[in-house]
Amino acid sequence: MNQSKNQYKIEATSFNLQQYLDRIKFSGEIELNIEGITKLMRSQLFSVPFENIDVQAGKVISLNGDDIVNQIVNLNRGGYCYQINGLFSLALQEIGIPHYYVAARPLVNPGQNAKTHLGIIVTIENEDYLIDLGFGGNSIRQPLKLSEIGTEIQHDSDTFTLVKTEDNDYLLQILIGQEWTNLYSFDLATQRWIDFKPANYYNYSHPDSVFTQKLIVVLQNPLGKKILSKNSLKSVTNGVTELLSFEDEQLETILVSEFNLKVQS
Repeated sequence: MNQSKNQYKIEATSFNLQQYLDRIKFSGEIELNIEGITKLMRSQLFSVPFENIDVQAGKVISLNGDDIVNQIVNLNRGGYCYQINGLFSLALQEIGIPHYYVAARPLVNPGQNAKTHLGIIVTIENEDYLIDLGFGGNSIRQPLKLSEIGTEIQHDSDTFTLVKTEDNDYLLQILIGQEWTNLYSFDLATQRWIDFKPANYYNYSHPDSVFTQKLIVVLQNPLGKKILSKNSLKSVTNGVTELLSFEDEQLETILVSEFNLKVQS
């Protein structure tokens, strides 16, 4: 990996690897191979919720690394892609896994979409993989090998594939029912951490941003996922979906019981 891809990453003097491992309930030694990084990724994915609670509260979302560590590790909160993937980047830096950031264009919503999503490209055992813990309910669940173009890849109950577009970008898709649904596209141009400041500002402040429009909380688990959106809680277990509607006054209780989130005002 060239030198430029080792520069300009998130920084946090407060990051402590053992505290991070305790937060994500990781046990044992971290093995620097695909199995070890997969275990690390899944431990965080199943412990740290994807959520936009602070956006809904009208707060500024900080990209300062120490602020992110404090929010997720110390305050037992979650975040969206920059915070969640940023924290994982800090762990990768600490254990010495080479990686860099890419800017991805979300394609879930109709219309024109800017490159507002952050993904991570890691090199493990001379293979390049996409790592992403921060795409809500449709996040991949383990590193996705970039060379496996057109291959159907099973991640627990979800099926993903990477294809190439006419512009030679990578396109991540998920199988929903019998149809492939586009999630996001990206190229391999290296992005600096600071490059995501404008997209972050858009995500937490612009009225067209999905994060300003409604509350979203997602927590993955080995059997599926739980997704809270507005006043609805969806639980997916082994591909079977259950829906529960709730009143506004029940929100705080559900955040604690279903997502282990206790939000301080």
